[in-house]
Amino acid sequence: MNRNLKNIIEWILCILIAFILALLIKYYIGTPTIVKKTSMFPTLKENQRLILNRWTRTTSQMPKRGDIITFEAPSNIQNYCSEDEFNQNNPVAKYENEPTSWWKKFTYYVLEIGKESYIKRVIALPGEHVEIKNGKVYIDNQELEEDYLQDGVITDLGECGKYNDFIVPENCVFAMGDNREDSIDCRVFGCIPLEKIEGVVWIRFWPLDLFGSV
Repeated sequence: MNRNLKNIIEWILCILIAFILALLIKYYIGTPTIVKKTSMFPTLKENQRLILNRWTRTTSQMPKRGDIITFEAPSNIQNYCSEDEFNQNNPVAKYENEPTSWWKKFTYYVLEIGKESYIKRVIALPGEHVEIKNGKVYIDNQELEEDYLQDGVITDLGECGKYNDFIVPENCVFAMGDNREDSIDCRVFGCIPLEKIEGVVWIRFWPLDLFGSV
């Protein structure tokens, strides 16, 4: 084998190894992301850059109340305003468009091509009773203190929200955006299964003047 060909093969191997390591770190440990909507305002604003902790997903850890998480968007969001999509006895978001082939699973879950994610705050945990009334959130009949909300924010079901006065199912969380009037969240589509949670927001690294944990 001549020297030039050997150098080319070595470079290809180095690039391949670096690519595989980057994918492993991104999927199992941590990854950057960008805030694209206003549902977490004022805590998070559009175009801010974050680092997600994905080790919690890798180890199947249940997030804590108050954690800001990202999760795979439920399927057929546009249909959730229909009564047909509402099941108070099983308040869990639907995921009906799962990829089937190994290649589609790889591009969707690992490369995240064509995958939509939401970012919200965990409000209630498995086994807890959630009730929204009088503009507030109540967990197990106790008003939830939410000092991260702007003054004067009222929490109600909004235009399409239907999930209220229920118990969070096992291995699920109930999450909402801090910008309650401009957030499509668990009030609309139900609770998020643990396996659909992608990561917990760890660090905001842009803009630089807001660098630090969130």
